[in-house]
Amino acid sequence: MVIMMSREHKKFERLFLFSEVAKQLSFTEAAASLGISRGYLSEQIRQLEKEVGRPLLIRTTRSVRLTPQGEMILSSMGQVKADLLMLDKRIRHDNDDISGRISITAPSQLTQRHLLNICHEFTQLHPQVHFSIDCSYTLHDLTRNDFDLAFRATATPPQNMVAKKLFDYQQICCAAPAYLQQHGTPDSIEDLHHHQCLTATEQTHWTFNAQPILINSCLSVNDNHMLKQLALLGRGIIVGPEYLVDKEIQAGTLQAILTTETMNASTAYLIHPQLVQQSARLSSFIQFTLNWFQQLNAQ
Repeated sequence: MVIMMSREHKKFERLFLFSEVAKQLSFTEAAASLGISRGYLSEQIRQLEKEVGRPLLIRTTRSVRLTPQGEMILSSMGQVKADLLMLDKRIRHDNDDISGRISITAPSQLTQRHLLNICHEFTQLHPQVHFSIDCSYTLHDLTRNDFDLAFRATATPPQNMVAKKLFDYQQICCAAPAYLQQHGTPDSIEDLHHHQCLTATEQTHWTFNAQPILINSCLSVNDNHMLKQLALLGRGIIVGPEYLVDKEIQAGTLQAILTTETMNASTAYLIHPQLVQQSARLSSFIQFTLNWFQQLNAQ
């Protein structure tokens, strides 16, 4: 029995190692990702192929490809990993104590504008809770990644998740008063072609009145906070979410322009997997967040 258990454990390990090679299609990159040697990884895959009695990879000096059997194992292991991750989440959240870790993924500007304050205020009430926040624009699949919650600004929340609405917002076209004094204030959308426009990376259009307008960008940056700082320095005109620039507009350091035109609207959501039973810390934080934004929207 002990020998059988050992063999099953080893086979399970080899299946996980194979799934990483199959995903990367590279022994070198898979070994680096797993933190093991390439030689050990290659040997384990050879042993797995021997056990299943089928080749799982087609190896050449330049590439690695999957056989049909390899494709089958990769697909199945994806579900196995998702099931294990969900089991781990259920175990971690199966308690009544408001303590432990809450892992969140959220866009950086929403994190800076709201989420950091929410987490701080929540830990004032529940000091045994700590947060791990991933600030990125990657739309992580919560069924396959170790995040409890996601904050997302989108018009189409994922249908396989629970999505709780937080607030609506619009994009705002704005610039610093110093820039407008020097270059003039655009009176129409067409006037933007004669101005210095700052855009997100690979962004070629801004949307006004539901119509995409081609923008001749003089500079593109893949960070909205940097775009805002450039606008504050008088370097050009930007379009950003309302919650990113509202304080600066209220303070007069940025000025909204083309306000009679309608720009894109979107909604921010709190998203989480459907759990049969949530932990006290997770359900408490979700309700705290909903109440926090309800109070903010009422102001």
